[in-house]
Amino acid sequence: MGHCYRQVRAELKADVAAFKAEHPAFQPKLVAIQVGARSDSSVYIRQKSKACQEIGIEFEHLQLDDTIQQNELDAQVDRINNDPRVHGIIVQLPVPDHLSTKHIVHSILPEKDVDGFHAENIGHLSKRATEPFFHSCTPLGCIELLKRYSIDVAGKSAVVVGRSDIVGSPMAMMLNNLDATVTLCHSRSTDIEKRVRDADIVVVAIGVPEFVKADWIKPGAVVIDVGMNARDDATKKAGYRWVGDVEAEAASRASFITPVPGGVGPMTVAMLLSNVVTGAKRQFAAATRMAVVPNPLHLREPVPSDIAIAGEQKPKPIAQLASELNLAAAEFEPYGKHAAKVTLGVLERLQGAGNGRYVVVTGISPTPLGEGKSTVTVGLSQALYAHLRKPAFACIRQPSQGPTFGIKGGAAGGGYAQVTPMTTMNLHLTGDIHAITAANNLVAAAVDARRFHEATQTDAQLFSRLCPQKAGSRSLAKPLLRRMQRVGIAATSADSLTDADISRLVRLDIDPERITWRRVLDTNDRFLREITVGEAATERGMARKTGFDISVASEIMAVLALTTSLADMRERLGRMVVAFSRSGVPITCDDIGVTGALTVLMKDALSPTLMQTLEGSPVFVHAGPFANIAHGNSSIVADRIALKLVGTPPGETATPESAGYVITEAGFGADIGFEKFVNIKCRASGLVPDAAVIVATVRALKMHGGGPDVVPGRPLADAYTKENLVLLERGFANLRRHIENVQKVGVPAIVAINAFSTDSPAELDLVRRLAREAGAFDAIPTHLWAKGGAGATELADSVVRCCNQPKPADGFRFLYDSDLPIKQKIETIAKQFYRAGSVSYSEEAEKKIAQFAENGWEKMPICMAKTQYSFSADPALKCAPEGFDLPIRDIRASLGAGFIYPLCGAMQTLPGLPTRPCFYDIDVDPESGDIVGLF
Repeated sequence: MGHCYRQVRAELKADVAAFKAEHPAFQPKLVAIQVGARSDSSVYIRQKSKACQEIGIEFEHLQLDDTIQQNELDAQVDRINNDPRVHGIIVQLPVPDHLSTKHIVHSILPEKDVDGFHAENIGHLSKRATEPFFHSCTPLGCIELLKRYSIDVAGKSAVVVGRSDIVGSPMAMMLNNLDATVTLCHSRSTDIEKRVRDADIVVVAIGVPEFVKADWIKPGAVVIDVGMNARDDATKKAGYRWVGDVEAEAASRASFITPVPGGVGPMTVAMLLSNVVTGAKRQFAAATRMAVVPNPLHLREPVPSDIAIAGEQKPKPIAQLASELNLAAAEFEPYGKHAAKVTLGVLERLQGAGNGRYVVVTGISPTPLGEGKSTVTVGLSQALYAHLRKPAFACIRQPSQGPTFGIKGGAAGGGYAQVTPMTTMNLHLTGDIHAITAANNLVAAAVDARRFHEATQTDAQLFSRLCPQKAGSRSLAKPLLRRMQRVGIAATSADSLTDADISRLVRLDIDPERITWRRVLDTNDRFLREITVGEAATERGMARKTGFDISVASEIMAVLALTTSLADMRERLGRMVVAFSRSGVPITCDDIGVTGALTVLMKDALSPTLMQTLEGSPVFVHAGPFANIAHGNSSIVADRIALKLVGTPPGETATPESAGYVITEAGFGADIGFEKFVNIKCRASGLVPDAAVIVATVRALKMHGGGPDVVPGRPLADAYTKENLVLLERGFANLRRHIENVQKVGVPAIVAINAFSTDSPAELDLVRRLAREAGAFDAIPTHLWAKGGAGATELADSVVRCCNQPKPADGFRFLYDSDLPIKQKIETIAKQFYRAGSVSYSEEAEKKIAQFAENGWEKMPICMAKTQYSFSADPALKCAPEGFDLPIRDIRASLGAGFIYPLCGAMQTLPGLPTRPCFYDIDVDPESGDIVGLF
């Protein structure tokens, strides 16, 4: 009998080793919780630990004080429940009387309840159509013994004596599921003896020594004796011997009987180990492959409004989507029914996993109407996910409410290629932009307040207030300690500071003419572009000119998009330069003392927001820096998490069949958003794109070919609604330039032609032919707006083929070395990407470049701030101009974001409202509460 459990253990050990050889990241883990220090419990724990070590299962013993309260124990169980590295949890029973065993058993997740005690696991035994996550270990061990000794159960009469939830009841159900005819007896049953005498199989687990007598056993019957009872025996060294619930003499009548000890007990432990391995494999299979569960579209013609489509399509509950992504409960925090914040802890859990394929969506130089990059980004992910059944994730920027209520509308995609709910996405979402607004304006308030207080106080008074005396001593706050290091003060305590040290420490001497930090709001309000602050009588003499920018233009937004961790974000926020002193020394947020508060305000915003497309594919909406005045890409952390969630397990290589895809969007044309994606975002993230999709429209190419102006709110001219191959071919030079630029940095380009109903087949064929001749990997017309993912399956196929082709040896590369001098970097972008003939610098720009070099800031990448409508700084210069002069009128440094941004021509950082803003059509239906008019 003893060889059975040894055989099971040997098989498990070989199974774990083989699975781990194929999947190096596989590591089963069992956590045993022990409350108190009972010696018998400690013995059982050590036995299980030894058995786990033998099999290759990681074992953790969590021993808790016997005074622990129920809520404290619940917190421990909850923590382990949510640890994806743990596959099994057991609580060593008994527990102290003040704790509820039933409550503890049911607080363990059924999928980690390797003892099989949870009501959900036991309940599933009563249904032939369902299976529990785990069977109770003792009954499972009994069944395993029957199987290994080739004892047929079907059709036999079986009696189970004892009805405990742990053994008797589940044993009866398991025998019934094996087609035995089962009678369950217990201490209140009458005629137990008669029922046992008639049984072919007897299982006894009643906890009474030798309850079943030997002469009750039918000759040839099978007996499973679960009992183990100590009986006094002076002949034994220990003073007792072990007896079962069946008289030992029954062995002479039975065809098979389990010994006591050495029978069921060791098999129970073996089944516990088997359950852990089973659970680990199940969890590994789920966690290493994102579930693809499409949400079918119901297409209508004519295509309804965006908001009507969004209202007709019911999204998955966010908890379901998170489950499909294998996110643990602790890894996401729901915001309502259809959005959730996903924590950066996912990156730690999946740090050894391989990345999915990385695809960036960019575009040609657009018309003011936009060419549908967001629609293509969303629709391509729908095509990959719902139609090619590939793990796919879209990563897009959060829309600003300025354009939403202004002229452009929302940015959730369009038609049947949308992020949903589009009202949630286009309005407040999870409050990230509001957090940025609050953080930005706290800095602005802190700068002006510090200037005010320095003007009205002596050094000693400032020091007394910034470093107050408590309990007879002064303690330097962390911001002051960091400032002491920066300015070179050697003192180690407040009391050892000299008067000169104190002055250098507390007096920033802010120059009001050189305060670079402006206030922000997320509304298009042209009348706040230039304002005067400090006009109240209480701030007499402190007035100064300043202004507002739109919130997404704040450096804090760029910091959020480029940061890689909470610690990195805190460091970036602290080094943001907000002003200069009268002597020209840069003043940072950390000098003002506001770094910690900014990090607190931005802490939740660091986690990307999980949403979904109309067809159920996952989307991260995170960060929203403008592409003309900032770097115009969604966040690094969103891309990184998405790449891991669609990626491969550690140690495994992605194949064309197993690879997942992350589709991330870069703002405006490839000369702006894509160039910054490569030279700023990829430089900071270390990620390398596998392909770039360039979005083009026949309309925009005709405009670049000399077509009439495209003006929002006005009907399109006939040139755009009727076939015109001459105009189209002439304007193709713009797309050709973008294809060349993408290839210049070693990324293969695929052209997605966002087709409109007015485009003729000949026009689409012309663009496709010219794009391929220009070196594009492929050029595919798409019909995403009208068909959703089904309108981009050919594009999705092309993306898959492109991403899985062999990579050339001289693949991805940056356009320039960030260590080059500032002017050389600017001129590399201007001449190689824009095709400028020269670059000219204003006197102010020349002065700033020299100052930045002196401050040691010149080794940062360049973020060109220029119009999106042309390769040049002149928005009227269409198509593919060459040899022009690129004027740099000013240059600024974003030390927190980590880039220098030259301003090419006049750049508006706070848009205004048009004559007829989008908000004219936005309202709420008072009866249903539904939002209407949003697009």
